[in-house]
Amino acid sequence: MDTSTIETQGLSALLRSASQASHGQLDQRIMAAKPFASRQSYARFLLVQYCFHRDVAALFERPELNRLLPGLAGRQRLSAVIQDLSDLGRAPPQDLHAPVFAPGAAVDLAMALGWLYVEEGSNLGAAFLLKAAAALELNAEFGARHLAPHAQGRALSWKAFSAQLDAVPLDPVARGRAAEAAQAAFLTVHGYVQTHCELHV
Repeated sequence: MDTSTIETQGLSALLRSASQASHGQLDQRIMAAKPFASRQSYARFLLVQYCFHRDVAALFERPELNRLLPGLAGRQRLSAVIQDLSDLGRAPPQDLHAPVFAPGAAVDLAMALGWLYVEEGSNLGAAFLLKAAAALELNAEFGARHLAPHAQGRALSWKAFSAQLDAVPLDPVARGRAAEAAQAAFLTVHGYVQTHCELHV
């Protein structure tokens, strides 16, 4: 990505352009694994979601991030993923590596924003997944809670979050780190899909 793009685009647009290719590949990869073919397949998809949301869960409680991104704490979805696993009679996986953002550890702001962009973007795109889950008799109250929209609706929620991202003052170097972090987040989820979905298809 060239320097002029990093310096002139809004942060949300920068992160979108930086991660667009990996995002599209991930969507194709997930659907190729047929996560809605059965509840068993969907449960494997939930493991992917658990691993990713566990990686970022600590960010939602950070006071400095909540000051920059008001309402961030209420956007956390790891607890919903855990409830969804429980609905299907599954427990969260054990013996995982440490999460990307460990509770209490120092946080690089640019890196955190890149990962949060991916996390919140996944809720914007979850409308299709929630409809697909309905074929398995799963919904926002049972088994697919983490796919439900935020209270204000997907579009308005994403618009508000994007505006908050764009308002965070980052220098060009930090903006570049945020773009790299968004790419890293998508690549991490690619790995989770391979481990929990593709190896079982």
